[in-house]
Amino acid sequence: MSVTDRLDDKSLFRTDSFIDGQWVSGEGGVEVLNPANNAVIATVGDVGEAGARKAVAAATRAFESWKKVSPFERARLLMNWYKLIHENAKDLATLITLEMGKVNKEAQGEVIYGASFIEWSAEEGKRVHGETLSTPFPGSRGWTIRQPIGVVGCITPWNFPNAMITRKCAPALAAGCTMVIKPAPETPLSALALAELARRAGIPDGVFNVVCGDAPAIGGVLTSSSDVRMVGFTGSTAVGKLLMKQAASTVKRVALELGGNAPFIVMDDADIEKAADGVIASKFRVSGQTCVSANRIIAQPAIADKLVAALEARISKLKAGDGFASDTDVGPLIHMTAVSRVDKLVSQAREQGARIVTGGKSLADELGGSFYAPTLIDGADPSLDVSCSEIFGPVCSVYRAESEADIIKLANDTPYGLAAYIYTNDVGRVHRLSEGIEYGMIGINAPMVGAASTPFGGVKESGIGREGGKWGVEEFTELKYVLLGGVEG
Repeated sequence: MSVTDRLDDKSLFRTDSFIDGQWVSGEGGVEVLNPANNAVIATVGDVGEAGARKAVAAATRAFESWKKVSPFERARLLMNWYKLIHENAKDLATLITLEMGKVNKEAQGEVIYGASFIEWSAEEGKRVHGETLSTPFPGSRGWTIRQPIGVVGCITPWNFPNAMITRKCAPALAAGCTMVIKPAPETPLSALALAELARRAGIPDGVFNVVCGDAPAIGGVLTSSSDVRMVGFTGSTAVGKLLMKQAASTVKRVALELGGNAPFIVMDDADIEKAADGVIASKFRVSGQTCVSANRIIAQPAIADKLVAALEARISKLKAGDGFASDTDVGPLIHMTAVSRVDKLVSQAREQGARIVTGGKSLADELGGSFYAPTLIDGADPSLDVSCSEIFGPVCSVYRAESEADIIKLANDTPYGLAAYIYTNDVGRVHRLSEGIEYGMIGINAPMVGAASTPFGGVKESGIGREGGKWGVEEFTELKYVLLGGVEG
């Protein structure tokens, strides 16, 4: 069955970049693979540096008019986009499953989650305003205003190819900014489908542009152009650091959502069954390929063995397979390179004496795609790569620590600080642990932390800035202070 055979709206399937309201072909092309079977599902043209410059020029022109559009009119257009996404949610989810392997029910959830940022931002954009300030100068008045920062370059990852675009673009558009989006080469189809729906929604030409192709060439334009005033990026910490260096040449604002190494802390007073359910929900969603996935399960010794047993019972029953199959729990990894990387981490842990409780092997040959068995490790040394690295696969390890001080130390022993999870029924522990660990988001007896109304972001090497809520819209504004003298004669 072809890609378009799966889609009700065939026009959502695009392979050209979208620049200044037009579909633009590129040179050569980048193959898009279905990781469940490694079949080529599309070839997307590479517009390269020239296409990126054309898109920046279009966004720069469009900004002069878009910034003057009433926030209420911008909200109306965004809500048109929101409604079209809901109407085409099935097709959008199909594209996600095809190009990155996500279990289709999770893909459908991603589309609805992504759309929620458009709805929230449409309303929040109406509330971008300043304050009246006291001044020390007699006969004067002072106030602040918030204005859109300008053209924004947006570089998005493959693991949430729909929601990472809407989560960045919706608040930027609501604030009055224009966008140039560079999607991941593995998942350009979702971005192009969103561009088609934005066009149908009435968003003006040049306001929303999608450029596909060579990442260094396009990224270099976005970070070096003086017309681009901000770059938003979700991806690895290593690439985030590179973008920061490149953006420094024009003192460009950056918003970075980078890597994570989330601890999942289970205290001895916690409900073990609920904690185990929480690990499954946090760790194995998107096959462990999320920046907020639980990587390290830190348990107090009194309940650790019981927790391992509860996890083994659950993980051993998870079924890996094609994301379109109704009984699939865990889809493929994005490509075979990811499978090899995860297998290397697990093999090192095994060689260093850790116990592979369940899983611990590639399923690529068995299932014919980029699959890895859902895996639980016990007894790994905290210094091993499986503990120190962002795994980005269906693998988690259990570690033991007794005192709260040792738990906090182990949880913080990483350069990352994105998300963390704590399971306990002791309110005192909630406060002590959440204040002691160094993470931007903490779920207490909750395995997921993101919502359109709340701030999403990390500390340390997990990023700069926040997405979501009023903070997400403010990221795309400049704060200006005005002093008016001579008010009183």
